[in-house]
Amino acid sequence: MDLDQLAALRTPEGSAALAAAERVAGGDPLAAAAALRSAGIPGGLAAAALTQAELRRRAAGKFGAAAAGMFLTRAGLEQATRRAVADRRAARLRAAGVTTLADLGCGLGADALAAARAGIRVYAVEADPVTAAMAAANAEAAGLADLVTVERGDATAFDATGVDAVFCDPARRRAGTGRRVFDPNAYSPPWDFVTGLAARVPRTVVKVAPGLDHALIPAGAEAEWVSVDGDLVEAALWCGELAEVPRRATLLREKEGPLLNASGSKRGPSYHLTGTGAQEAPVGPVRRFLYDPDPAVVRAHLVAELAADLDATLADPSIAYLYADEARPTPFARCLEITDVLPFSLKRLRALLRERCVGRVEIRKRGSALEPEKLRRDLRLSGDEAAGLALTRVAGDPTVLVCRPVPAGG
Repeated sequence: MDLDQLAALRTPEGSAALAAAERVAGGDPLAAAAALRSAGIPGGLAAAALTQAELRRRAAGKFGAAAAGMFLTRAGLEQATRRAVADRRAARLRAAGVTTLADLGCGLGADALAAARAGIRVYAVEADPVTAAMAAANAEAAGLADLVTVERGDATAFDATGVDAVFCDPARRRAGTGRRVFDPNAYSPPWDFVTGLAARVPRTVVKVAPGLDHALIPAGAEAEWVSVDGDLVEAALWCGELAEVPRRATLLREKEGPLLNASGSKRGPSYHLTGTGAQEAPVGPVRRFLYDPDPAVVRAHLVAELAADLDATLADPSIAYLYADEARPTPFARCLEITDVLPFSLKRLRALLRERCVGRVEIRKRGSALEPEKLRRDLRLSGDEAAGLALTRVAGDPTVLVCRPVPAGG
């Protein structure tokens, strides 16, 4: 995609090509291209329209119905914030009194649009010319162009003295190759600029990769990990006046049914666990119930806080499985009842499952080198019953826990 192709897609002819592409997208790409050519759509415009149609189909999971009118790139879509996460962040900024926001490295504009929907005036900066043009087009398509100004430029050169807060989402993919960048010093803008923002702007939020090393978290910042329906999707650093706690795990539940927020848009419920991230959970024996914490809880180093809430312990200090005598309802972990604790032995496990006519198993693991799919094949299951298996270590020994789910409510 280049600027000329984007401009062509925004003409009446381009809109017609996009509509035609959306009708044939999702099937055989060669047949789809042939269908557009037979409709008289020029080859270059047809290719660009088909690419957008396919990206919009993929984007529906992140942006919902709004994806149908957005302009996207593959790399931009992969790094873009889910709407539920962006809306929640924007609501928190608005609640903190933010009315003007600089979005440095705005990408396709997902966070800028969320802030504008919350009533915040956004000044967005993006270095890549095509991506900047797409962000501006997305703001226009969403009816938010009066609240979002997109400027092509260097984020490090933006004068942030006139805004209430700054949001920065540094690029974590190499330009041209799309390959992931894992070293924060290779981000764009670079990490030293990103961490320096907090010293210059009292209210700064930085989106970072979920795998961020805790040692890189600036002093005094709140580090938050966010999961959506059990999938860890991002982390963010809330700096300066925005920091409320040292560590936070935020769980969003889109599948639990939509609720209405103050602006009338749909959202799922959210749950928060907070703490220092420095506590250690007590260690004890395997007990009747196993709790498998949400990945946001694990990455935020809040397993000890969750253990205290559940009156639970670890069986191995390096593995984030919790064990308790009671099943207590919690959104922060999956609870299973343990029926058997076995030193790992394929032969013994196979015999036990065969004896119980188990033909289906849900396998989870922490601290085990075993590959679940290979184990599933090796078990050669047959039968009508189901069971859960947790592959782990107990006091350093490879162990398998045979489990059954605990009904909602404990």
